[in-house]
Amino acid sequence: MAATPPLLIVGASYAGVQLAASAREFGFEERIVIVGDELHAPYQRPPLSKGLLTGKTGVDQLQLRGPGFFEQNRIELQLGRRAESLDAGARTLRLDNGDLLDYGWLALATGARCRPFARPGAKLDGVLELRTLDDALRLAQAAERTQRACVIGGGFIGLEVAAALRSRGAAVSVIEAQPQLLARALPPAMSAYVANAHRRRGVELLAGRGVRALHGEQGRVAAVELDDGQRIDCDLVVLGIGVLPNAELAQQAGIAVDNGILVDMLGRSSAPRVLAAGDVANMALPAAAGVPARMRLESIQSANDGAKALASLVVGREQPCTAVPWFWSDQFDLKFQMAGLAAPGDEVVLRGDMDGDRFSVFHLRQGTLVAAQSVNRPAEHMLSRKLIGARAAAGASQLADKSFDLKSLVPKMAEAMAA
Repeated sequence: MAATPPLLIVGASYAGVQLAASAREFGFEERIVIVGDELHAPYQRPPLSKGLLTGKTGVDQLQLRGPGFFEQNRIELQLGRRAESLDAGARTLRLDNGDLLDYGWLALATGARCRPFARPGAKLDGVLELRTLDDALRLAQAAERTQRACVIGGGFIGLEVAAALRSRGAAVSVIEAQPQLLARALPPAMSAYVANAHRRRGVELLAGRGVRALHGEQGRVAAVELDDGQRIDCDLVVLGIGVLPNAELAQQAGIAVDNGILVDMLGRSSAPRVLAAGDVANMALPAAAGVPARMRLESIQSANDGAKALASLVVGREQPCTAVPWFWSDQFDLKFQMAGLAAPGDEVVLRGDMDGDRFSVFHLRQGTLVAAQSVNRPAEHMLSRKLIGARAAAGASQLADKSFDLKSLVPKMAEAMAA
């Protein structure tokens, strides 16, 4: 009797590992195989731009799961292998070593890669990007001798790297093409706060500026030339200009792709028994006013939540992904925590003191709390996630009043407190 084809997962990522773990937890008994193109065992990514770069986190602390986890859960790892082609009709996947693997379910958790930097000088020594552990190790080694660094891109990764390098004593300039930092992720007031927080800690910010070229001396980067001709001397350039989803495998197989693999809230692609989760998945969202029909959410929690939805599907107990998306970022002594999906036109309410680096910014849409960003207020962040998930009604004056008990806005909490 032929063996049942396995659950085959491409990508030893957060989404890939969470899918395997959740499938076992939900009772999946067939083989599970994870194919990863890196030689490293699955590892945590947030410390790459934070603790590993500052020296507070060692490589031995990065394991995503304990050493016995995969063996105990009968999860087979094939590391250092790249998926070359997919035949969705035959349900087979070909690897770079020629192996042909069949599958019962295929999950693509291939993540994303750094966006190419198409400027003269991009290949000079000392021009680095940050996506993988090997990238981070190269950057950490370079940081030990860096005196003057330029970070190109004012997104979360770029700002985390800037904060880490500045904390190590380097002079740091951040160059951002948009007029404000994090323009797509934060409202203007929060964006201005982040910029001021970095400036107060000694980071030079150049917003609304493009890069014309990188210049080197003896093959190593020595300066960044801006679009107006200004040159900034540096001995290290870090590229943080965003990522592109690794959706080529699906696209070549004829699976629907548009800024990632198009999937529903269970992770189903346009091909039978082919799923996707994590940074590569452009997942459908629950219908709500002011929210797009689908989005590619680049966060660990979204990867984990999406993977759990996939796992529910493969065991026949469908639980679509409806979790409130959330994200965090550590920069200097600031912990940024964000929940929900903000939109232009939201009513924005401040609670707390921006000058004191302890506050929350809430977003109301038609009287309902839909998103929040917090700085050094973890309890408010946790409560915000519950409020957003409960579609709690709130008034701007209530949210702004620091003496008002936010717990009373959660319906179930209010009922429990009254009982």
